[in-house]
Amino acid sequence: MKNIVRVILPIALAAAGTIAAQADVSRIEIKSQKDILGGKAWGNTGPYEELVGTAYFTIDPANPHNKIIPGLDKAPRDAKGMVEFSSDIYVDRPKNASKGNGVAFFEASNRGRRSLSTTFSQPFAAKQPEDVAQYGDGTLFKEGFTLVWVGWQHSVDHKPGMVAVNLPIAMEGGKPMTGKVNTFGIGPPWVILKNSPTLKMDPDTSRYTPADMNSKDDVLQVATSAFDKPKIIPRDQWQFARMENGKIIADPTSLYLKTGFVAGQRYDLIYTAKNTPVLGLGYTAIRDVASAFRYRKDMPVSAKYTYLYGASQTGRFVREFLYDGFNADEQDRKAYDAMWAQISGSARGDFVQPFSLQDGLGVFTGSMFPFSDVPQKDPITGKTDGMEMHMSPSVVPKIIYTNSEVENTGGGRDAALLYTALDGKTELKLPDNVRVYMWASAQHGPAAFPPVKSTGQQLGNPNNYTVAMRAVFEGMDGWVRKGAPPPESRYPSLHDGTLVNHADLHFPAIPGVQSPAIIPGGYRADHGGSLDAPKLPFLVPAVDKDGNDTGGIRLPEIAVPLATYTGWNFRDPSTGAPTEIISLQGSFIPFARTKAERLKTGDPRLSIEERYPGREAYLAKVKAAADKLVVGRYMLPQDVDLIVKHEALVWDTLTSAKVN
Repeated sequence: MKNIVRVILPIALAAAGTIAAQADVSRIEIKSQKDILGGKAWGNTGPYEELVGTAYFTIDPANPHNKIIPGLDKAPRDAKGMVEFSSDIYVDRPKNASKGNGVAFFEASNRGRRSLSTTFSQPFAAKQPEDVAQYGDGTLFKEGFTLVWVGWQHSVDHKPGMVAVNLPIAMEGGKPMTGKVNTFGIGPPWVILKNSPTLKMDPDTSRYTPADMNSKDDVLQVATSAFDKPKIIPRDQWQFARMENGKIIADPTSLYLKTGFVAGQRYDLIYTAKNTPVLGLGYTAIRDVASAFRYRKDMPVSAKYTYLYGASQTGRFVREFLYDGFNADEQDRKAYDAMWAQISGSARGDFVQPFSLQDGLGVFTGSMFPFSDVPQKDPITGKTDGMEMHMSPSVVPKIIYTNSEVENTGGGRDAALLYTALDGKTELKLPDNVRVYMWASAQHGPAAFPPVKSTGQQLGNPNNYTVAMRAVFEGMDGWVRKGAPPPESRYPSLHDGTLVNHADLHFPAIPGVQSPAIIPGGYRADHGGSLDAPKLPFLVPAVDKDGNDTGGIRLPEIAVPLATYTGWNFRDPSTGAPTEIISLQGSFIPFARTKAERLKTGDPRLSIEERYPGREAYLAKVKAAADKLVVGRYMLPQDVDLIVKHEALVWDTLTSAKVN
């Protein structure tokens, strides 16, 4: 590696020789520059290099595009009345810029991680050394994309490889402002997995220091279900502390409970804290670097097109970015040509308010009107709103929404509200700039194969929909650069019966599998608490007689199944609360191998031997299903053989031995 310090200076000089006010990216300092994998050549693009540095920002608080940031008026100012902050920046770019394709592909980093390279690589890759595995098969490199990460989340630590940000602390009267921190479960995954006398607060919450560790106004409460009314734990029973070598030690980042924390319970903490950054500035970092790369000539990247991708937490981040109108920079120019929000449902998130918990899973904090890009009238407030109504038409990007069954049945993120009205009965006509796809019978993030049991009653769901993501990305890229429409939206629909009310879901009675009928629906987080807020429509994908989704993009392992794949998984009794689902997890429930095995257990699903004459016949059906997806452009032709090979492994595994 060769270390280089390179300062990119502000773009403009006034006639008098002073630096003109440049409100956005003031400079980027590159602190290290190295060849990726020793200068490995990627297709026709050639070698790539990684730049690591710091982006410095100067934000004009009076600019209309910044005034929407909560607490910006409380940020410290420089001598010119500007707000300054900085962020980590990582860039993977072709060493020969002329070999690039002109696209800067940004990933809104999920909890500081970088996963763009592997997300769009071929799935089912063999194990590789860590330095090689982080780039996958190099699909994006071979096609000449420049990959960019800019820090936005305040609770990410500054560690090598992590993408963090330095935001100014909001001040009042010369002191850090105070406010309420309100947790729903003290850090993901909300529910305690094992008994313990102490509980470590998650990095998100622990950044907000208690204003008074002994305040009687602070509240700790306990509940089981998301919809149970919490019970307040007496203040003298708990404190900000940890147990260490049998001693109780004061600790603002931990909680001690005299009776101990109990597995299967959810503990909510509400306390007065200090030290909140001006969180919305993280959005301006994502906005302004993209804008600088597009419109300025003094940057390490010169881009003709810019895309923004986020998944899960940052899928909701992308949707909030879109709704708040951040795709217009300070000069009202378009920041991103295309945005892709993956596995975020119709949720957004509280990412910008003071003392917000950006790491929260967003099951309830995200369920805020509006849900769709189609403007609708809120039946509660009478207000008409939509995801694209807070920006001028000139900066509206092309938009992709993709979700799994988790974001419908098992996640509380109400993905169907992207394309159905709040009455739960009407389908909406999506705008021409929006595509919606659902990965049928998939969980939030695919489990490895063969799957294992973790905290759920069933095996994790290994339906690897990333093979279809590759095709959708190709469609999005062609949509922007060539004006070629991407594949048609594909999601469960009311009109053809592939989307139904949860009460009308008919899931087969599989021995040893708890029915999803007891899963609760979501509520309006923007109107009251969990017990008194209006309920949202609970529309879920209909399933076939095997329990697999009938709508959406059905990959070959769903179209030609060897198992039931779901978007929900109930908690194992050993972790407490076995009637509660595990957030974001699905299930994999293999078919019996033989008719005799099926009849012995009372399984209503046909066995593998009853479905397929043999291995070759099964794989022929898999290939036919894959070829059909290629015709619809939901799978790339080069991935068909990969799918067939993988399904051969699934066949061999399920027919030779029981998965455990």
